[in-house]
Order: sequence, then structure tokens, then C-alpha cells
Amino acid sequence: MVVRQYDVFLVSLDPAMGHEIKKSRPCCIISPDEMNRHIATVIIAPMTTQSHPYPSRVAVAFARKDGWVVLDQMRAVDKRRLIKKLGALDRAVTGKIKAVVKEMLVD
Repeated sequence: MVVRQYDVFLVSLDPAMGHEIKKSRPCCIISPDEMNRHIATVIIAPMTTQSHPYPSRVAVAFARKDGWVVLDQMRAVDKRRLIKKLGALDRAVTGKIKAVVKEMLVD
């Protein structure tokens, strides 16, 4: 399976604990393509339609729904959790994701 950065996959996130996002849901691939080609895990950020504006969440319209990429819930998952590819995010959204990740983890 070819996995590219900023693709959106349906991902099985269970089992989850506490406040972790649960269920099978769309997730954005955050890990870079080099990692995606050579490692059995990918870094994902879950997507949800139920949220509020937070500095760590990026608004997105995907599959005819308005929602959020939840960057404060990023995690590494085995590629076997990827159920199916749903599409990819556009450049405008990916630019916002890059800026938020940089703010969260670099600055």
C-alpha cells in the first residue's frame, strides 16, 4: 500500500484509553514520505467533526463535511490499522498543518 504525507485514510484507533480519540475514523498522514516508504508505522492525526477552535486544531472541509485535523492527538500507528484511503488534503490545509506542527514542536 502506498502511503503519502497528507493522504487521508480511514484508521482503526481502538483500543484507546481516556481522552484519546476512538473508533475507526479519517486520519491525516503526518509522517514524511521517506518514513512512510521504509517504516512499518506512520504518524497520523485524527480528524473529527466534533470540536472547537483550538490552536492545535486545523479546520478542514473533507468529504463534504466540515471538521478538524486534531494535531494534539498525533500518534504513531502500525500500517495494518489503515483500512482504506479516502483521499488527500489540499495545499491550503497542508500549509496550515505544517505551521501548527512547527509551532507545537519546534518553536
